[in-house]
This record gives sequence, C-alpha cells and structure tokens, in this order.
Amino acid sequence: MTETQAEIQAETQLGKAIGQALADALAEDDRVVLMGEDIGKLGGVFRVTDGLQARFGADRVIDSPLAESGIVGTAIGMTYAGMRPVVEIQFDGFIYPAFDQIVAQLARLHYRTQGAHRVPITIRVPYGGHIGSVEHHSESPEAYFAHTPGLRVVTAATPQEAYSTLRAAIASDDPVIFFEPKAKYWSKGELDRAVTKDLDTAAVLTEGRDVTLAVYGPTVDLGLDAAFAAAAEGIEIEVIDLRSISPLDVETVAASVRKTGRLVVAHESQAECGIAAELITSIIERDFESLEAAPERVTGYDLPYVPAQWEQHFLPNLDRVLDAVDRTLGRRNSRTAEAGGEPTPAPANLEATR
Repeated sequence: MTETQAEIQAETQLGKAIGQALADALAEDDRVVLMGEDIGKLGGVFRVTDGLQARFGADRVIDSPLAESGIVGTAIGMTYAGMRPVVEIQFDGFIYPAFDQIVAQLARLHYRTQGAHRVPITIRVPYGGHIGSVEHHSESPEAYFAHTPGLRVVTAATPQEAYSTLRAAIASDDPVIFFEPKAKYWSKGELDRAVTKDLDTAAVLTEGRDVTLAVYGPTVDLGLDAAFAAAAEGIEIEVIDLRSISPLDVETVAASVRKTGRLVVAHESQAECGIAAELITSIIERDFESLEAAPERVTGYDLPYVPAQWEQHFLPNLDRVLDAVDRTLGRRNSRTAEAGGEPTPAPANLEATR
C-alpha cells in the first residue's frame, strides 16, 4: 500500500474528517472560503478547523465578529462575487440570531431571482446533546429548517459520512445546512476521501424483518445498539440512517416498512412537529395498509433543553427505544405496565403474521 492509500484509508475522528473535507475543498477550489467565530487562529472551539488559516491564509479562513446574522448575510453577499462560502455557527443554539437571514433571504434568493442567482452556501452547525452543557449548546433545531422550502438539511454519523456529505454540500449550488453531531466529533472510523455521497438518500445500516428503526446523526449509534440488543431476543430490527433531513428519503423507509410492518423513529429534538412526526405521517399516507401496528417515536421531550445533570433523562436512550419496539410488537412495555393491563403476547412466529 502506498503512503497516499494508507492516508485515505486511515482511521480518523469525525471532527478531523470534517476538517479534512474543508481542507480538500479549499485546496481544490479557490472560490471556497470559510468564515465563523474563532475558526481561524483558534481553530474553532472543537478544533475542527485547526491549522486551516495558517495553511490557506486569513482571507480564506476568516475569523468573524460574534454576529451570526452578519456571518450569514456576508456569506450571501459573497455569492454575488462568485464565491462558495462555508460558514460555521459555533453552537446549535447560536443559530437563532441568523434565522431571518437563513429563512427569509438565503432560502428564497434562487426563487426570488427566478433562477438567475444561486446561493451555494454551506452552514455548518454542531448540534445535539451528550456533552453535558447548557441550553444553546446542546440543542437540535433541525425541524425549523426542514420546514423551510429552498434549504437542504443534512447530517452525518460517521467520519466517512461526514467527509463525503460535506464535500457534496460544498459542491452543491443549493444552500445546505450541515448539522454535525458534536458528541460524535471524537468517534473514529475509516475514511476514504475518494468515496462520494449524495444529499438525498437514506442508508440501510442493518437488515431486519420485524421492525424498521429510522435514526439520524446523534441517534445512529443508539439505533445500532438497539438492533444488537433486540437480536438477543430473536427480534430483527432494520436500522435506517436517514442522512438527509430535508428532503426526507421516504421511499427507502417505506420499502422497509412494507417488509417489516412496523416503524419506530428516534431523534434528540422535541416530538411536536418534529422529523419523526413528518416521517410517520408520510408513511401512513402512502403505506398505511402495510402497517401492522401504530408507528412509535422516541424523542426529546417538549421542553426547553434541560440542565446538564438531567440530560440523560431528556434524551432518547436504549431503554426507551427498545420499549417502543416492544410496543410495535405487542410485547410487555411501559405503557401496558402503567395502565395495569395485560400485555399482548408477542406472535410466536412473526413471519406468520404478515
């Protein structure tokens, strides 16, 4: 194996894979510029952009003022000069000052100009919990932007997905919000820089015939853990990483549900008007006759983000996901126990019920 081959196949952290994607984009296209708070000299609060300013210069890796609306507004202006900005919002909860620029300007310019102007901006947003931090540092605001026509909203769960998805986002002529699960910045995996991804399709991670479990970003590992735990009881869970939050790849999930007859969706953001609600509704609309049980969702609660010491009770966990799986299978679960009723026994032969 050559040195280059060893480099592109080496195990790396998710955060470093994002940094590599940014470095490769900067090196290959002079129109790409980075901008954000403390991303240059400091290298970002998570050190994702460490060393990039020294390598590419302060005019391409730009330390901005603490002004998210100004960051996004400036990036929009840059597109009129033919540039392809990649901006960082330092933490998920800091995106709200830029909300007007994103939903009222960035998302609409292509339509407002009748296709005359494209806005190839990528907005990087570290998001999600499990870092023991306070509100505005651990939030999951993806549903706000998935509701906005004109935006692509994506996420990633592995170093390979992070690298390839970010490269695709930067290359896209559409505005893309790339949500990065910050708790996974230090997770490791192989990286092949030649692998490409699109911005539309979900990925089936494990095959299964009993329950479909749709997850994304921070909950992908949770989904895989659930599949492993359920397998010990003879239950096969088909885990799907949605990857794209908007547009949703409903067809991949629907194809799985037509096989399993059951659906569970898990994400960290709140339940009401969330991604799970949209996906479940879409499945009911197109494949209601395939469902053998009511779909279930496992989410954060409909509350402002809780103090760090309560985080473990707020976010989805393995017990809650497996409990939802049990509900779809008619097995004993927390709801039947609380109601004092007798649980419906699991089918002796799940396949025979289909």
